[in-house]
Amino acid sequence: MVNQISPEKLADMLDSGESFTLIDTRPEDSYEGWRIHGAENIPFGPDDEFTDEELERIEDASNGESVVAICGKGLTSTPFSFKLQQHGYDDVSVVKGGMEDWSKVYEVVLIETENDDLVILQLQRRAKGCLGYVVGSKRAEAAVVVDPTRQTDQFKIVAEEAGFTIDRVLDTHVHADHISGGATLADELNVPYHLGEKASERGVEYDYEPLADGETIELGEIEIETLHTPGHTTEMVNYLIDGEALLTGDTLFIESVGRTELQFGEEDASSGAELLYDSLHDTILELPDETQILPGHVSVTEDNRYEVSSPGEPISARLSDLRDELDLLGLNKEEFVNRLVENAPEKPPNYERVIEINTGSDPPEDESEASELELGPNNCAA
Repeated sequence: MVNQISPEKLADMLDSGESFTLIDTRPEDSYEGWRIHGAENIPFGPDDEFTDEELERIEDASNGESVVAICGKGLTSTPFSFKLQQHGYDDVSVVKGGMEDWSKVYEVVLIETENDDLVILQLQRRAKGCLGYVVGSKRAEAAVVVDPTRQTDQFKIVAEEAGFTIDRVLDTHVHADHISGGATLADELNVPYHLGEKASERGVEYDYEPLADGETIELGEIEIETLHTPGHTTEMVNYLIDGEALLTGDTLFIESVGRTELQFGEEDASSGAELLYDSLHDTILELPDETQILPGHVSVTEDNRYEVSSPGEPISARLSDLRDELDLLGLNKEEFVNRLVENAPEKPPNYERVIEINTGSDPPEDESEASELELGPNNCAA
């Protein structure tokens, strides 16, 4: 009998440095596009038999260690593991749900704050680098959720365990790399759902309450101020939490800034870049140096490693540090625009379809389509 382990268990094994061999049985092109760091690729079909060369590769890779197999959904890694057992391997496990369920693993990180009443919890979607937030007031026992992913239960559980009732749900913008859970979570809880007021220009069909530039939401005695910061998208807003932390969505990351051509297109990418420059320099960089920047994503490499920090550690930086360390912020406007337009990375897969879903114009057919659309890391940074 092949042992099954959860994706969360695999994450624990990777983070603890446990000694084992991870083998990815997906086709080579799938593996090359998105994989877990350290995984050995040995493509295997449900009816395949091992070649002598493959058995030799497995023996060399495992070197007597336990073997963990993973594939897309668990459909090929299971027969692969049975075959391994038949060849004398007695410590073999399969990751339940494969890479599809791996993409739903979360870490929850407490962000340090100056205000004793303020709690900010960062939810890191490990495989994609999506960052959502539960922002709460201890005294009010209430919270808002910002940029939730479609695994809405993750945010409900985190808020409940912290002792908060979720009063509102906020999105920073219409996301292009993953399916937002914002409207769904608000509907499940029967609470208001918010986007920036310019979202009307994106054809959003969900019911939402628009937030204008400078408009505030109160959470007990904590104020959440809306800052209109177009560039990545026209309707993008940032949320300034009690004057000390800024949830920047895809405007400013710890390692880069947001790309601008997903909404604006290749022809008008420079217009988006100009808007982004103005948002950065006229709004964000005007804030105090000690402002804590909390982005909506962290860049993830093809082999599933964070570009900055590590899973389970805060993805954040002081604004003063980003001024000094992020060279994009030191460019003049012309240099900034040229850099973003000329060095645009590969577009996120399926981004046009994801935007359709996130505006409410064409919901996903089923869970299978939603999962397929979200496979792979985010690609929102310039």
